[in-house]
Amino acid sequence: MSLNKALLGELQKERFDITQNGLIFPALSVGVQGEYFYRVNDEPVQTAKNLITAEGLTHILNVAMGTTPKPTAYYLALFAGSAAPQSNWTAANFAAVANELTSQAEGYTNATRPVWTPSVAVNNSIDNMGGGGDDVSKAVKVTIATASQLNITGAALLTAPAKGATTGALISAAKYPIARTLQNGDVFYIGYRLSLTE
Repeated sequence: MSLNKALLGELQKERFDITQNGLIFPALSVGVQGEYFYRVNDEPVQTAKNLITAEGLTHILNVAMGTTPKPTAYYLALFAGSAAPQSNWTAANFAAVANELTSQAEGYTNATRPVWTPSVAVNNSIDNMGGGGDDVSKAVKVTIATASQLNITGAALLTAPAKGATTGALISAAKYPIARTLQNGDVFYIGYRLSLTE
């Protein structure tokens, strides 16, 4: 049996554990975990473990090992909601349940979600920070726009580029340990790493 079929079978039978470090498939001895890296201006880099959604894991399996075509790109989104990500979050409900930042005047100046551009996978991980490091200056950066101040509580990875889109797949989401309060003109850097573990 292929790993793809085995993982899909475990998903369908709901035989997996959701942990702070990601999804664990005990019967297969495989774990999937991700982590967001972020920084404001020149402050030190901070990290937040993510939750890979059921929709995200199914998408990864179908694209990597099935016949689903790979999307044009993956996109990062920022949100301001207070809810912790749940495994049943999807692209269809993400913008509403997470309170995605969609405004260019009270959010970030990009017209769309910024593209997550990964390097080649290294040591069972893939990221958009140069492959294995935590230098977010090589990752995505957005400029904050706000009339006073703006709170960012987390980030997510999706397959649709439009802010607030309800199509595509939600791969993962993470709520930051502490909300970040930003000012107009602040530069916010976002990195994401996805890893498979034994």
